[in-house]
Amino acid sequence: MEARKNNTGRLHQAPNIHLTKLNKDVLYHIAMDTETHNFKEMFSDIKYVCFGGSRTRMEKFAHYIAKELKVTIPAGLTFENIAKGTDRYVMYKVGPVISVSHGMGIPSLSIIFHEIVKLLHYAECSDVIFIRLGTCGGLGLAPGSVVISECAVDGALNPYMELVSLGKVQQLPSTTDADLAQQLLSLTNSKEDGFETLIGKTMCTLDFYEGQARLDGAFCDYTEEDKMAFLNRIYKEGVRNIEMESLCFAAYCNRANIKGAVVCVTLLDRLEGDQIDTPHDVMEEWQTRPKKLVAKLMKSELGIE
Repeated sequence: MEARKNNTGRLHQAPNIHLTKLNKDVLYHIAMDTETHNFKEMFSDIKYVCFGGSRTRMEKFAHYIAKELKVTIPAGLTFENIAKGTDRYVMYKVGPVISVSHGMGIPSLSIIFHEIVKLLHYAECSDVIFIRLGTCGGLGLAPGSVVISECAVDGALNPYMELVSLGKVQQLPSTTDADLAQQLLSLTNSKEDGFETLIGKTMCTLDFYEGQARLDGAFCDYTEEDKMAFLNRIYKEGVRNIEMESLCFAAYCNRANIKGAVVCVTLLDRLEGDQIDTPHDVMEEWQTRPKKLVAKLMKSELGIE
């Protein structure tokens, strides 16, 4: 397999000086540590880390990307879950790709992000691209459309994540890599693909119900008119989808100096309703769309036909 084009040789180093003082670093949530695992031997060839919420979805992605990149599937037609020593996440290595679940919401994604960055640090990897593949609610888009995030904003439209540490609030910018977003978009063709792909702002919330202006949660202290006024306002501000992880993902990519992209398929148009009632088989097909686009990116960079 050819090396990725335009490799600048930028080594990924965890920006935490305290790591140098550890005799052994335990990556607890993926059941690995620097004493019993040789990270450099296991992961030094990694060029892409793909994150997704669902454990099952990321196992399926591992098999899909193996076929696309022509990576030999081990005997038994399955990949080893490297994080099998814990029930928090799953992680698979497929050639130069890590496929890892991140669970639901910012706290869950934050934990695995820390440990993956440390893994790359100990493996002495360079120029790794991070991509979050997910599902979301769309705004003004046909269900099944794919949104590539240009920036993640919080529920108040702030383009940063607030991180409270030692009682102090840090504001971490949450823009994504513009060149990578454009590169992904250039690989799409709505007529050939059969669906629209676009770049837009992504709203990231801390809640699936009230945080996303739904009317169908256990609690709701606003009217339908309030909801629609809010959704129309954020649409005018450029928001095209809503989910629950992009703010942290983008902020931490910036913080770690890692090129990152968020690619999500919309499961409904929130301007038309709140509940997802699309048939399962249709949603299964929609959820293949982000991974098809990501596979195109990898194949173009790795020189695979």
